[in-house]
Parts: sequence; C-alpha cells; structure tokens
Amino acid sequence: MRTMESPCSQPPLPVECLSRYHRSKMSNLVFFLILLMPTMSSLPAAHCDDNNNDVGFQLTLTHVDAGTSYTKPQRLHRAIARSKARAAALQSLAVVASPVVDPITAARVLVTASTGEYVVGLAIGTPPLYYTAIMDTGSDLIWTQCAPCLLCVDQPTPYFDAKRSATYRAVPCRSPRCGQLTYPACFQRVCVYQYYYGDTASTAGVLANETFTFGAGNSTKVMAPNISFGCGSINAGDLANSSGMVGFGRGPLSLVSQLGPSRFSYCLTSYLSPTPSRLYFGAFANLNSTNTSSSSPVQSTPFVVNPALPSMYFLSLKGISLGNKRLPIDPVAFAINDDGTGGVIIDSGTSITWLQQDAYEAVRRGLVSAIPLPASNDTDIGLDTCFPWPPPPNVTVTVPDFVFHFDGGANMTLPPENYMLIASTTGYLCLAMAPSGAGTIIGNYQQQNLHVLYDVANSLLSFVTAPCDII
Repeated sequence: MRTMESPCSQPPLPVECLSRYHRSKMSNLVFFLILLMPTMSSLPAAHCDDNNNDVGFQLTLTHVDAGTSYTKPQRLHRAIARSKARAAALQSLAVVASPVVDPITAARVLVTASTGEYVVGLAIGTPPLYYTAIMDTGSDLIWTQCAPCLLCVDQPTPYFDAKRSATYRAVPCRSPRCGQLTYPACFQRVCVYQYYYGDTASTAGVLANETFTFGAGNSTKVMAPNISFGCGSINAGDLANSSGMVGFGRGPLSLVSQLGPSRFSYCLTSYLSPTPSRLYFGAFANLNSTNTSSSSPVQSTPFVVNPALPSMYFLSLKGISLGNKRLPIDPVAFAINDDGTGGVIIDSGTSITWLQQDAYEAVRRGLVSAIPLPASNDTDIGLDTCFPWPPPPNVTVTVPDFVFHFDGGANMTLPPENYMLIASTTGYLCLAMAPSGAGTIIGNYQQQNLHVLYDVANSLLSFVTAPCDII
C-alpha cells in the first residue's frame, strides 16, 4: 500500500491520474486558492487540539421531505430513488479505496450528497450562524458553503463568511488535522481539501477550525471550539434544502470523533410521521431509559473493521429469519471480501435496505411461501417483491416478523411495518428492500422506532425497540 507523505512535502497531484472533469475541478481549486489565499494567510493559525470534554446534547432530526407538499407515494418514490443512488455509491466505495488505484481516485468519498435522508440544525462561528446540514453516518467531513463562493449550490441560509467570525482559523499545512484528510493538499502553508461524493457532487476549499454550537434554543446548548471543518467555495450537488453535511463516520475528522465522547444515538420515528426524530450525543446517548414500549431487551453487536473502509459502520450478520423460520442463506453472502467489497453496513443515509443478491432471493422466496397472494412487481415505485393489497375477503394473510441475526447473539426483530410498505395508490404491499450485486446496507426504513446507539469508543452497536415519537 502506498504510504501517505507529509501534507507539506507532497508532490503536485499527478494530472495524468485525473479525468478531464477532475482536471477542471483541480484548476478551479487552484484558481480559488489564488483568489482566497491573501485573506486566509492573514489569519493566525489555531492550535488543533482534540476536544475531549464530556459533551452531551440532543438535537432534532428532520426528514428531508418533511413539510413538503409531496404525497405519501411521492415521498416513498423519492426515497427509493435516493436510496438507489446512495447504494451504488457506497458499494463502489471499496473499489476506489483499494490500494491498487491511483491516490486521486482513492481520495474520493463516493457518497452522493443528494441522497441524504435527515438534516440536523447547528451553528457555526462567533457570533453563531445557524444552519441545517445533512447527517451522514457514511462519511466523515463536516463542511458548509463559504463566501466568497465561486461555485455553490442553492441553500436556505447565507453562506458562512469567515471574515465575520472571531473564532475562524485556517488549519496550517503541518497540522495533524490536515494529515487526517484522505489525501491532504497544501497551498502557501494552508491546508486545502477536495471531497468527492459521486459523479455529480463534490466540495473543495480550506480546512479550518471553528466554534460550533449544538442544541441552541434549549437547555442542552453546547459550544465546542476547534472543530475542524471544510469551508467550501467550490461545491456541486443537491444539499436537499440544507447548507452542508455533518459526517458521523468512524474517521478522525467526523463530528463524533472530534468531540471526544465517541457515542451517539438516534431514534427514528415512523417513516411518514410528522413528528421529527431525535439525535443524542455523548452523555445523552443512553438506552437505559428508552425501553418503554415493550419487554424487549437491549441488543448489542460489535462493529467490524473493514480495512478498505475504516470509517464505515460494518456489522457481522450471521443470518435472516422470517418469523421462526431461518432462511437458507450461506453466511459468505454477508462476508467482507478480500478486496474490501461486500459486507454489511448500517447507514442512516440510505432509505430502504439493500440485500446481497443471494440473501435477497432467499427473502423473496420466503415471503412468496408465507403470503398466499400472487407475487408481482410495482414498476411505479421500483420494488419487485410486491403483493396485491388489500387481500380478497376470503384470504387471510399473516405477514411474519423479519429478523436480522448478528454476531454476539443480537437479534434485530422488525415488525411488518418496518420492512413492508404500501407502495402506491393502486394498492401493492411491497418488500422495502432491493437486491444488491455487492454488499448489504441496512437502511433507515428498517430502523423505524428503534433507538440505535453507536458506541464508537467501544466499537459496539446497541439497539432496542422504542416509541420514537414520544421519547
């Protein structure tokens, strides 16, 4: 594997490794730096200490389509379309992260920004500028669009203006934080970055430190200094009516890693519920008091490290059951391959679950056997394991629970409403899952009314059934 050089001693990026599109992007970044560097170099360098305080707060998670005029079928159709793009990007990530490819390609984080599912409110700078950002457990970088903006996308709040903040500091080239970028670059001793989220989304700019404020407007308001983030002035893609992204991955530049108490949890309300979901951080991320809807115990399973994708939340899935029937699936279907592909990821930014092809076919056969209705597909919404609904008066249908069996004995039991959906106005009951040619991604539709805890410090995922609309 190629050893990463010191960010201040790296050679120029090899032009022959770039496509025409990315050569253009690099030219834009250099042009942007030439314009911006006099301003940035005049700012004193901040010390880049980690934040190890016992931070705790709670925030509201709002679905990207909440408050819109979309009908329920339209919202489902949009979510599935986003999920397809998201899955394609995540499944190709291990390929480009392979050490056999060039370093420019390896630096691309292929998570399409337009597929974000939940946005969270926060504030940046002194005085604080409030904005919303997409929460993403599939990436690390925190970033927002900054003025002057050479190439930016629409957002609901003003661009962040570094000159108006008393606490903004550009990260020096030799800072350890600069070296934590996947492929850091430097210009006149200031750390700059490029982050690619697929073919149509990217951000480029200066890596900087700022004070972030969380939980503004309630009793858990927390201010955290020296948070490293991307101040982007060349950006592309769809931000889903937000103003940036907040990475919750396992990498060193994610919010959860930078704030020190490396644990967070969320409780996602029913998919079409008007009630917002909740995000808990640090001391507030605790499952002890959430088991109020059933007698189900808290379940826990260890995270698995995929060396090709160390920031992603991989799990060891052992099998799947429908009701009390264990499906005949070879465990190799859920294994991480030698090249880093495959495996099982739990992700907040993917709507429906994507099952490895063999596993999906086993689930489909199991449902066809359990549901006494003719199976078909619903081309309107893009799902292909569907049944006419409601059933005829003389037919009794009992949809079994769906169970993920994880390493450590943890069983994630999904009631029918967590994995089946009414797909269209014409009336189809469809499996809210799709086949994948690579790995498995457990999406947020399957995580409804579960309080899910990511204990990153102890490499453990825990979950319990919970009434997410009232906790």
